Amino acid sequence: MADRYGQLMRTPAGRVLSRQLGLPAPVQLERHEPGQPVISGPVLFGGAPGGRLATAIERVLAAIQADFRAPETPAPGHEMFKALVFDATGINSSEQLLEAWAFFHGAIRRVRDCGRVLVLATPPEGCQAPPEAIAQRALEGLVRSIGKEIRHGATAQLVLVAPGAEADLESTLRFFLSPKSAYVSGQVVRLHAGARSAEHLNWAQPLAGKVALVTGAARGIGAAIAEVLTRDGAHVVGVDVPSMAHELDALSRRLRGSSVGADVTDSDAPAAIASYLLESHGGVDVVVHNAGITRDKTLGRMTEQGWSSVIDVNLNAPQRIDRELFARQALRPDGRIVGVSSISGIAGNAGQTNYATSKAGIIGFVQAWAPAVFERGVTLNAVAPGFIETQMTAAMPLAGREVGRRMNSLAQGGLPVDVAETVAWLASPGSGAVNGNVVRVCGQSLLGA
Repeated sequence: MADRYGQLMRTPAGRVLSRQLGLPAPVQLERHEPGQPVISGPVLFGGAPGGRLATAIERVLAAIQADFRAPETPAPGHEMFKALVFDATGINSSEQLLEAWAFFHGAIRRVRDCGRVLVLATPPEGCQAPPEAIAQRALEGLVRSIGKEIRHGATAQLVLVAPGAEADLESTLRFFLSPKSAYVSGQVVRLHAGARSAEHLNWAQPLAGKVALVTGAARGIGAAIAEVLTRDGAHVVGVDVPSMAHELDALSRRLRGSSVGADVTDSDAPAAIASYLLESHGGVDVVVHNAGITRDKTLGRMTEQGWSSVIDVNLNAPQRIDRELFARQALRPDGRIVGVSSISGIAGNAGQTNYATSKAGIIGFVQAWAPAVFERGVTLNAVAPGFIETQMTAAMPLAGREVGRRMNSLAQGGLPVDVAETVAWLASPGSGAVNGNVVRVCGQSLLGA
């Protein structure tokens, strides 16, 4: 459904009205187009003395052919930047946080529309001493605040890079510097050492030769995920309930993928899915648990069936499918598993106790199993969408829909492709260090912040 308020606020009269009344003025977000560079515009790159990531960051910026200013190269005072990148790993005490202020104080008002701010730091749990851990943890408040200050479609992220993971930055920097991360802001992402990230990737099609399973693929966010994974080179096997067979088959034909009609809650569905993957494709590389339903009622009016059906589809089915895939060794080495949670699972939502419980459970699923599967070379992460423009949100009452759209730092709803691009980054062979993360695709929503 069209965001008519956003369209109005982008007209000359709307911009005047916005300034006079203090109304949100959403900027038209830049999203990825095939063939475009990772980032268009100059990048200002700095860091605290003694940081350990400068060489790795410069290597990535050079690989994506970014026009960047190195720390020792002063930029003209009038220059506007598409991105600010700061290596904070050299900050070892609270006093040294002044280094971050010094870098951003002079540059933060020089970020272009739809620009990017990235701070790279050390996970507090990996620091050598308590003063360093305290200072590194403080950076989370800095980054989340920057995300709420810069506006104009710009975003801010904190990437925590464990010692030993320096060589695994490229996939994550490519994603967060590019328009693919248009609706992701205020996030903290951890990169772990000991990953098996692929080398010498074709970044235009990093999933070439891979097989990806997407449940709930017939329409909406699931269809967008299938489309983006196909764009990135994967053969997508879409799964949806038999009643959606027409839409699912049409999508699979268009994407030259495959389809499996199955209700993921059926007792024989995991075995049927695993058998199909093994017999038709020799296994699977990427598993995206997207299938989900809502049965909204306040808790006092919710039936047992209304509760159990949502828990079964949204939370139990992904666990059963994964157990079957692992038991039959259908998930290939260096596999990727991505669950679809929700901001409701983080913040809760009135009238959605069943849905919020199931989506919080997906976060628990990631936290419980990510360390174990990482030892097998597999990563497990989740995305948590906020207000995404879908058929479901289009059916909401106007007031609720507008509140959902505006209560985030970007002052607008996201699109299904925003979720899909985030899934594709997590699914990439280059993202082997990205494990155990729950990445909100919500424009830095105020809910659950």
